[in-house]
Amino acid sequence: MRSDEIRTTFFDFFTSRGHTRVPSSPLIPDDPTLLLANAGMNQFKPYFLGEVQPAYPRATTVQKCARTSDIENVGRTTRHATFFEMLGNFSFGDYFKADAITYAWELLTEHYHLDPERLWITVYHDDDEAYDLWRSIGVPADRIQRLGKADNFWSMLVPGPCGPSSEICYDRGPAFGPDGGPEANGERYLEIWNLVFMQNLRGPDDGIGDFPIVGELPNKSIDTGLGLDRLAAILQGVDTICETDLLAPTLATVEALAGRRFPGRDGSEASVSFQVLTEHARSTAFLIADGVLPSNEGRGYVLRRLMRRAIRHARALGIDAPVLTTITGSVIDNLAADWPELAAQRSLIEAVTTREEESFGATLRQGTRLLDAAISRAHTDGANLLPGDTAFELHDTYGFPIDLTIEAAHAAGLVVDSDRYAALLDEQRRRAKSTGKGKTAAAMRRQNTYREILARHGRTDFIGYTDTTADTQLLAILRDGKPVQEASEGQEIELVLDRSPFYAESGGQVGDTGTIHTSDGTRIDITDTQYGLDGFQIHTGRVTHGEARPGQTAQANVDTRRRAATARSHSATHIVHAMLRRTLGDHARQQGSLVAPGRLRFDFTHFAPLEDTQLTTISALVNDYLLDDPDVRVWHATRAEAEAAGATAFFGEKYGEHVRIVDIGDASRELCGGTHVGHGTQAGPVRILGESSIGAGLRRVEALTGRDALDHADHERHLLAEVGRLVNARPDDLIATLTKRLAALTKAEQSLQQHRQRELDLIAERLAGQRRHVGSGWLIATILDDVTAVELRPLTNNVLNRCPNDQPGVVILAAATDDKAQLTSAITPALARTGIQAREVLTTAAQVIGGGAGGNGNLASAGGRQVENLTDGILQATLAAEALLPN
Repeated sequence: MRSDEIRTTFFDFFTSRGHTRVPSSPLIPDDPTLLLANAGMNQFKPYFLGEVQPAYPRATTVQKCARTSDIENVGRTTRHATFFEMLGNFSFGDYFKADAITYAWELLTEHYHLDPERLWITVYHDDDEAYDLWRSIGVPADRIQRLGKADNFWSMLVPGPCGPSSEICYDRGPAFGPDGGPEANGERYLEIWNLVFMQNLRGPDDGIGDFPIVGELPNKSIDTGLGLDRLAAILQGVDTICETDLLAPTLATVEALAGRRFPGRDGSEASVSFQVLTEHARSTAFLIADGVLPSNEGRGYVLRRLMRRAIRHARALGIDAPVLTTITGSVIDNLAADWPELAAQRSLIEAVTTREEESFGATLRQGTRLLDAAISRAHTDGANLLPGDTAFELHDTYGFPIDLTIEAAHAAGLVVDSDRYAALLDEQRRRAKSTGKGKTAAAMRRQNTYREILARHGRTDFIGYTDTTADTQLLAILRDGKPVQEASEGQEIELVLDRSPFYAESGGQVGDTGTIHTSDGTRIDITDTQYGLDGFQIHTGRVTHGEARPGQTAQANVDTRRRAATARSHSATHIVHAMLRRTLGDHARQQGSLVAPGRLRFDFTHFAPLEDTQLTTISALVNDYLLDDPDVRVWHATRAEAEAAGATAFFGEKYGEHVRIVDIGDASRELCGGTHVGHGTQAGPVRILGESSIGAGLRRVEALTGRDALDHADHERHLLAEVGRLVNARPDDLIATLTKRLAALTKAEQSLQQHRQRELDLIAERLAGQRRHVGSGWLIATILDDVTAVELRPLTNNVLNRCPNDQPGVVILAAATDDKAQLTSAITPALARTGIQAREVLTTAAQVIGGGAGGNGNLASAGGRQVENLTDGILQATLAAEALLPN
């Protein structure tokens, strides 16, 4: 059974049983606690927590997932992957254990036709209910194993919904390992489906490798995950996931590049490298297609690590030419029919992989030089151990893989101090974990408070799309994240209202500000509006008059001028996005935005600075389009209908099953919850200020809109007029006038420099004639007036070159310039051959003037802030020179 048949069979089975088919969410999750989507339930987390009313009681998906917790096992087992498709069925307070177990057994045995005698079951150690349900289906007791929390209690690895689980495993036979069931051997007894009974709420890690259960979920629900790779391997009769139709074409591409066949699961390093390169290519293609770009932090670091690991294993297979673009291309060719975003982002994937492979080549060369130097030092010292600090620096600072360090050290007869390396790595991880732990715990406490208020009062009724004022009631007041019964004048508070016209920050658009006046005269200035939970708004403000108390009725008023200016920026942002893509290509996808009153910032993927002509073109396209006054239309549809209509997602936005779409003429169709103008002309003018780099493959444009754009143009016009007044030229003649004056100024400066150089040559000639004999050598030491710090060093050399260099000699010049004491010294080659360096002349003198001496060989300098000690300083330098000159 091919993989597309496996997906179709799964969907047909569950949709016929009342499940709504839901598209996969992107790999970049709409959840700040996660780097990447790691399970099918991620997009349904608000449903499990009870924060949002589910749009359907049952759902089924094929979810793109990325996990790197088992990255070291890829290729060393037949089953681990960093990217996989997770087939899932979900119940949101509808059915529970009995139906989940029945559905899974029926699908596996009657539709996928797996032999029931080869299926094993694991359950949580005290879950008698699940055990009894499996027994009632006919699974014998000796094929059901009870396991502990590590194996059969599932969570997202971060605070959130969790619960006991039951895993279904398939016995692949003795060729894959000894018997004993899943508890004994995960390779032979392959876990294919995990049924999670979502009923608990997990808290933060307790610091000793465990996490506490802090509560129960509002409803008992079901979350299951069936691994497509693993089921395909069983149904297609292959040993490894890389040999399924999901990855076999990519494996064949790697074989062609390596010039040899995949040896199979023989445990060899070559077998591992074939599988790592094949599997990581798929992860790379999917991550880039969903907007992840390589960087040194966060999800970008995950991608970079995967790519560099793939490159390293390519080198291990003897593939020295670039490989990433070719093998990710095979992934696209094979899987784009099921995942069209791969084909849509082919050019982006090619550009990113090409650039990253070139960059890593430079890293390998730099790391190799540093490693060679460290190995040479170890040999010189007679050591057989390469320091762990060196290995860690190579890994942490230069991105040099530890396994390459180990291999190079081994080839040089050395062993890496792995204990020290591991200790440094662990210390770094603990620091990072400790830093995030406190923040996570505080955020969890605040979120729990919000949930309690939500359960008591319900969601905020947001009316801000149509109204900027509202009669409302203060439902709750919080200070420092805790509910209070009153807040007095001058106190900073958070407010929860029953209905609100204030837009809460999302999709890059800043939150509204304004005022709230209670019926008894209290005034609260609102400074920001945020979402505490989905559909639950938190208004931050300050009591400026009276006392605020829960239960007060009030009138809420949005700052309408600020809102209108923000709406202009938001509509302009959509058109900027559209015209960037029109000019640069479809790869110029949004990666972030800031929509604020009168200004916008837009981040997008692109791999080179924009030329001035491109910026001019984009600016003209944006303003010309807005001047045509396109209609701005807002409409609603299901997520699937919107995507079918060509709507694209706006970065950072939260989407449910029913979405809001904003059309601006025929240029832009975005899923967007923001506020907008009614017609295109209301958004302009737009003044693009410039663009810059914000990371590898990421660019940023910034622009002003509306009145702010006009004010900026007026400011520049006034500056232009002032410059014209200063040079006595009209604006149209400024370029020619300035060009002429700058040419004259350059000529005058050159003439002055030539004159000054003649003066310095005369000074050098005079000083050379003032040298005095000391022993068998000579010495010049003097303080100069009207000599700059820049002139002092070359003047010292000039003097030295006018004196006998075949004799031991020293030149010491000093000057007070820019409120700093400066000293320079130069010695002749004849003196340098005795092993003396110019810096030795200034060591004591530098201390006298409050600084230090620097320089190597024949020329040195010193500087300090104690100008008043300059005379003493040159005296000390003179004494040092006299002591160094031979008698």
